[in-house]
Amino acid sequence: MTEVREEIRVGEKIKRIREDRAVSLEEMSKKTGLSTSVLSQIENHLISPPLGTLIKVARALEIPVGQFFGEEPTEPFCLVRKDERQKVSRFASKDGVNYGYSYESLGYGKKDRHMEPFVVTLSPATLGASDLSSHAGEEFIYVLEGEVEVALAGHTDQLNPHDSIYYDATIPHRVACTRGKEAKIVAVIWTPAG
Repeated sequence: MTEVREEIRVGEKIKRIREDRAVSLEEMSKKTGLSTSVLSQIENHLISPPLGTLIKVARALEIPVGQFFGEEPTEPFCLVRKDERQKVSRFASKDGVNYGYSYESLGYGKKDRHMEPFVVTLSPATLGASDLSSHAGEEFIYVLEGEVEVALAGHTDQLNPHDSIYYDATIPHRVACTRGKEAKIVAVIWTPAG
């Protein structure tokens, strides 16, 4: 029998961890570069954070990103079957706005990991293209299905199935589906410790 996994509510986890550590929204804002308004909206599920923002928040709280997925990694390896992925969706739960993608963790359970692998489903955003974002580390993207537009600072390119790109994540970037059609990618993110 397949275990059904509930969708992760990252905002609640961020708020709980922040409050447990007695960190104010103002302190989080200074550490992440995100406004207190945006942080509050994330915690209250009015917006759901993209991967780059999750990385910034995790670094500010001095925890691994995987902790937002409710994991307690204990093994030197992890095997994740396709129906066991931890799903996190970018939909505003209170107003149904689609922010453009959902992602499933492929690395939860592996202790002391340095990379965060995800299957990301890119869908047409109801809010249009978002701004470029950046964070410490590196990203690798491999297109499984559909067409994907990658914008890196002054460069924009289209990737098709089986194309890949590997870049320094400090370069302002955006990844989105094109032509109003869903796409699926594997994204692996590495962030330096501390």
